[in-house]
Amino acid sequence: MKTIMVVTATRAEYGLLKNVLRHIQESDDLELILIVTGTHLSEKYGLTVEEIEQDEIPIAAKISMEVEDAGKPGIVKSMAKLMGALADAIEEFKPDMLLILGDRYEMLACASAGTAMNIPIAHIAGGEVSYGANDEQIRHAITKMSHIHFPEADVYANNIKFMGEEKFRVNQVGALGIENIITTKLLSHKALNEQLGVAVDADTFLITYHPATLSKMLAYEMDELITALDGFNNTMIITYPNADNGGEYIIERWKEFQATHKNVFLFKSLGTQKYLSTMKYAGLIIGNSSSALIEAPIFKKPVVNIGKRQAGRLMATNILSCSNKKEDIAKAIQKALSPEFRNKVDRTVSLYGIGNTSEQIVSILEDLEINERLITKKLVF
Repeated sequence: MKTIMVVTATRAEYGLLKNVLRHIQESDDLELILIVTGTHLSEKYGLTVEEIEQDEIPIAAKISMEVEDAGKPGIVKSMAKLMGALADAIEEFKPDMLLILGDRYEMLACASAGTAMNIPIAHIAGGEVSYGANDEQIRHAITKMSHIHFPEADVYANNIKFMGEEKFRVNQVGALGIENIITTKLLSHKALNEQLGVAVDADTFLITYHPATLSKMLAYEMDELITALDGFNNTMIITYPNADNGGEYIIERWKEFQATHKNVFLFKSLGTQKYLSTMKYAGLIIGNSSSALIEAPIFKKPVVNIGKRQAGRLMATNILSCSNKKEDIAKAIQKALSPEFRNKVDRTVSLYGIGNTSEQIVSILEDLEINERLITKKLVF
């Protein structure tokens, strides 16, 4: 029996990991140790730990990362706080392996703790490219600390190999977001409207905008985005950004926008089921979230991808990328709503697998031997 410690810090991350966690629970060869931290425990971001508890997935430990400082110093201090608490959790639970997803600073803290305590690391969604955020450096740093890789597409698997990782470590399994769509029981149109208190239809915009952490022009970006959106009377469902540097500023600007617009509805978190259901029934996805690149093609929804946050990622034919200028955003929205572009969107093909990702991950973890070959990393080209 191998014990697998999994750490989740955000709503989006948990939504992607949910099926993996369930398959680990059901395995006869694996034992789950779930650590919940980050914005899951924050009232400000919707206290999304409650979704985990409703899913009846047992939580081994909750680790608060909250500190008094805001901004970049606060992020560094919260990482230090997480690392210290993780050291205690690793000492207590003695996991055989640490499983983490993605490229956020919380996961860098986890990988650092695991490395320092000689715990082998399995990493989901490495090898990707996003030039507009410091996620780019964090993701590749985690790759070099990890022992097993689960990239989401062939090109990302090759990127990991080009970084000198041995071939036996790299397992292309597709994207968990695709599997979520297939396995999640989505709400009916009527049930979604009742739960949201909003009539979602083909004229609805679903908007998620995160800070592009390498940008120094967030105020300008939000000015331009809000000005562009102000030119449309469509119903707008907006979800909170990640808890990155600049996230609180974005939230305040959205609150101001909502206060003066009856067609704008702001949600801290929709949760996986309501978010995917909203994407299914909405007419257009706007922002700079990776979910627009991975999940929206399955629903064959047009996407307006704004700015440089996702620059470098694989993008299907349903995606229109534009600058942060209000004129470009408005033009992209108008084009995305056009009958000509919608016809193109109807022919969109997903670039991220077929939807059995969690089964593949758990099967590989079950068969994995934790031995000297795995632990001793070699640089190969």
